[in-house]
Amino acid sequence: MDQYLVEMTLPEFTEEFMELIPAQRAFVNECMVKGTILSYSLAEDRSKLWIVFSAKSRVELMKVLHKFPVIKFVTIKTFPLMFHNSMELMLPAISLN
Repeated sequence: MDQYLVEMTLPEFTEEFMELIPAQRAFVNECMVKGTILSYSLAEDRSKLWIVFSAKSRVELMKVLHKFPVIKFVTIKTFPLMFHNSMELMLPAISLN
């Protein structure tokens, strides 16, 4: 699997855009559970999102992005990554057993 950083520029938060946020969050959560999205970060001023994806190809990445409820309101830039490290990937999962 390849990894990609997606920089998403967000529009002004209109009522129409705000109505899509619950569906957007639900879809992102679904992608995170599947392992398609590895991280999802929003700038403090709400102007940009940075998302790290795991996908077989750029075509697969674009298919997922076009399912985002907010896609018609945003501008995207994609960057292939050599690697993506994070603390979550380095720490073993805790078992309650």
